[in-house]
Amino acid sequence: MAHWGITHTSVLALAVFSAGVAVTRSLAEEPPPVDQGLLNEMVAHDPAEAFIYAFDAGDELTEATFTSERGVGAYVGELLRFTRMPRPDLTGPGEWSQHLPMREGGPNATSCISCHSVPTANGAGGVALNVLVDPLHIGEPAQYLERNTLHLFALGAVQRLAEEMTGDLQRQRDALEARVCESGEPDVQALTANGVAFGSIGAERIAEVPCQVAFDTDGIEGVDEDLVIRPFGWKGTHATIRAFTRGAAHNELGMQAVELIGDADGDFDGVTNELTVGDLTALAIYMAALERPTSLVELADHGIVELGDEQRSAITRGEQAFADAGCGSCHVPSMTLRDPMFQEPSAHPDFGEVILPNGDEAEAHGLHVAQPVSFDLTADQPNNQIELADGSVVNLGAFERTADGGALIRWYSDFRRHEMGPALADPVDAFGIGAAVWPTRSLAGVGSTGPWLHNGHATTLHEAIVAHGGEAAASRDAYLALSAESRADLVAFLENLVIYNDPNAEEEDDP
Repeated sequence: MAHWGITHTSVLALAVFSAGVAVTRSLAEEPPPVDQGLLNEMVAHDPAEAFIYAFDAGDELTEATFTSERGVGAYVGELLRFTRMPRPDLTGPGEWSQHLPMREGGPNATSCISCHSVPTANGAGGVALNVLVDPLHIGEPAQYLERNTLHLFALGAVQRLAEEMTGDLQRQRDALEARVCESGEPDVQALTANGVAFGSIGAERIAEVPCQVAFDTDGIEGVDEDLVIRPFGWKGTHATIRAFTRGAAHNELGMQAVELIGDADGDFDGVTNELTVGDLTALAIYMAALERPTSLVELADHGIVELGDEQRSAITRGEQAFADAGCGSCHVPSMTLRDPMFQEPSAHPDFGEVILPNGDEAEAHGLHVAQPVSFDLTADQPNNQIELADGSVVNLGAFERTADGGALIRWYSDFRRHEMGPALADPVDAFGIGAAVWPTRSLAGVGSTGPWLHNGHATTLHEAIVAHGGEAAASRDAYLALSAESRADLVAFLENLVIYNDPNAEEEDDP
């Protein structure tokens, strides 16, 4: 288990927080389930310690190679436990098509990092790791969806931005409702969040006492009608790290969370309670607090890597070409987060679940909004705290703190969906969003995570840019209109956006 430039208490030592006894185990063994009740005890006793415990536990779960005794895999049928091909043709008792929740693909792996591995653990995946999914159980290979693996770094900032932007959009809708109730006249409200336009929403009063308003949502753009920004999943179908993780665990690993299926054996492998509520909390905290992507320029400024004058000049020119071509209109270089505290469960009503997917109350499983595991995105990330040549330490894992106590998030996304043209369309619209509609993918770390696009079929960043169409056609054409030298500079700027791990960090073994 690697921790870059920082030492912290082992999971095993903290796992006996209540019992006060020493336990040892082999690293080859699967990590023990995480107890949400223990996490809550630790939050009450020492919130910082609870965060480190959850982070380390999530680290172990992410790196673990699970076995059938823990519930990895599923009863696919035909004596199969794993499959890379969706099998809706297997309709017998307990077979693939009968699994609950309805299976999209897989299971196809025994660990998270077997797919999230480029350029390092928790990273992206090569095309050999692409997965096929069949959400509608069509059973036609020509209509299967192909998905490439995305990196998992710094996802806490992504969720927090989505939470704040959702709140801004919903407050604008609520203000419109109040105006229409007061005036009695129809009205329209433009929707914006963090400088990004999401179209408009209209309203008219249909009853006066008590006031009732009918909304016209036809003008909303790039987000669902409920105005909840869902930044996770290739189609933007999940609002939270937690929801995305339990779906991925089910589909890719065949490990079903208690909060997803309860005590049932929904994949008919003879194992229940495969991932605890505490496991999901630990996994969410771990991915939320992973180090942020950085850039070669930033690393060179700290003396961590060498960057020649011409390389630096090309990156600077490429950043300007990126702006001139209009790429930054969707791949917004940076956004400001007002409150940098991430917490699990979330305090936002659309991001912190009251009722879990299995129908239980979240509170009954120890998920208390008033008692979250939390950390500061500008200070607390354990990884990539790096000692420089002069002896000072820089926390390259944390985001830059703004003067007013917020966080500057360089994520290169506008967090909204766009129609991207036929070259980037799925063969079928499986989610009701649009076959060619995608949320703007982040460019943070893009220089380290090729191949690119949803199916990994772009082997160069040039190919990925040229494949853009639809709402991005103008920027693509502007890129193609650049000189060959300027296009090379723009690609150099993108290649400068990297994922970095301290190569001098020492491996730590649990006692």
